[in-house]
Amino acid sequence: MNTMKQIFTILVGAMLIGCATCGEVKPKWISLFNGKDLSGWTVRGKATWAVEDGVLVGTGGMGHIYTDAACADFELKGRFRITEQGSKANSGLYFRANPPADNVNGFPRGYEAQICNSQEAYTGWLWKPGKPTGKATELLTKDGEWFSYRIRAVGDHIQFWINDKLVMTYEDAEFKTGHFALQGHNPGMKIEAKDLYYVNLSK
Repeated sequence: MNTMKQIFTILVGAMLIGCATCGEVKPKWISLFNGKDLSGWTVRGKATWAVEDGVLVGTGGMGHIYTDAACADFELKGRFRITEQGSKANSGLYFRANPPADNVNGFPRGYEAQICNSQEAYTGWLWKPGKPTGKATELLTKDGEWFSYRIRAVGDHIQFWINDKLVMTYEDAEFKTGHFALQGHNPGMKIEAKDLYYVNLSK
């Protein structure tokens, strides 16, 4: 009899736990790029942005393209490729970023996940305006090759993964919220992006 009571108690407990968690809704991945046009994006600066075969492409010099989406805490993922066309390829993926109030075509105020394979502060480094800040453990990318970037920022805790390998962890709380953005850095290089999604983790 005691055994039957124990089994009954266990089953009821399991049901209560299940009911307590069944109402929880996991955040969903939200697409940032429809693969067709620049809907949901705003161009700033001199770089030229276009959609080619379902890929977001930036060429032509210095400039940035911002998503309309903005948030504080998030996880972001996408696939990227930079190509050298007569000069060194350099780009970046910004987050918690906003155009400068005194010059909307200037460098974003926010964090940058570096995309560059030809300098010391290479792809996987965290940059703040004008300077490398969080060091990547190793360079895993090459010009002309697609790679995956995943960024997670919750409060002051920031992490980067390249090709599913954690390469950078840093604590910083200067920039609280803002947009995602891509950078066109210099004439003669090309940045390509696709499969862009984010999850809003802000409470």
